[in-house]
Amino acid sequence: MKNPVFTGAGVAIVTPFTATGEVNYEEFGRIVDHQIAHGTDAIIVCGTTGEASAMHDKEHREAVAWCCEYVNHRVPVIAGVGSNDTAYAVELTRFAQECGADGGLSVTPYYNKTTQRGLLAHYTKIADCCDLPIILYNVPSRTGVCFTADTLYQLAQHPNINGLKAASGNFSLLAAAMAKCGDDLNVWSGNDDQIVPLMALGGKGVISVLSNVAPQETHDLTQLCFENRYPEAAQMQFKYHDLIDALFCEVNPIPVKKAMEILGWNVGALRLPLVEASEEHAARIKKELEKAGCKI
Repeated sequence: MKNPVFTGAGVAIVTPFTATGEVNYEEFGRIVDHQIAHGTDAIIVCGTTGEASAMHDKEHREAVAWCCEYVNHRVPVIAGVGSNDTAYAVELTRFAQECGADGGLSVTPYYNKTTQRGLLAHYTKIADCCDLPIILYNVPSRTGVCFTADTLYQLAQHPNINGLKAASGNFSLLAAAMAKCGDDLNVWSGNDDQIVPLMALGGKGVISVLSNVAPQETHDLTQLCFENRYPEAAQMQFKYHDLIDALFCEVNPIPVKKAMEILGWNVGALRLPLVEASEEHAARIKKELEKAGCKI
């Protein structure tokens, strides 16, 4: 059995920027402290929601190093270390371990993509490079490539591959993979609207966008599942359904950064090619935040 890097609600944290476009570490610290104070079980830094794909190498590494030092083991830190270049993914993974990260989140290769044999070779190379626990990230809507259950089973045999962030929405694939892998592969939901059904299959929690604006609530939802209080958890999932839907009304992280701004966080502008949410969507996000009772 592999001990999961974390259980519960890990926040896929936004990266705040200054007016001149640099990482705003003062505000980043405020956001991290708020998350930890309100139940968040792990910080996932420099992921999709953190706009890592628009960060150059130096600032990506600086953000990972800063986050590990600032969090200072209060909760686990999982660093985004994925790349469609295997050699670069290896570099980032080693760097994250040197910084003291508790795990690395590694997305499937995008654009150039690969075959299932290529996925096996890619992740084996990464997992062999050091001892950092690796969370595989399956998000075919963004990458154009998807694990099969057999590939996940083979990768789960590697001691350094800790689990899977599942964002395909394909529950048949998940059920098949979880049945094959058993305790050799921990699974976290990568979709906030599917936390309860995935945890009912044995998932260990969620890597969450919702947690940026509702950290305590997202944590509490996962705890209800761990306590087998699924009817209550389902009602909580339904309560936040409209807010979750609003947080994905445009490409992530456009809506969640607008939501953070509405709540009073100084998150700064998005980096191109992402642009500001439309006025119609901004109004919808504001309405759903108010309906859900979200506040700083």
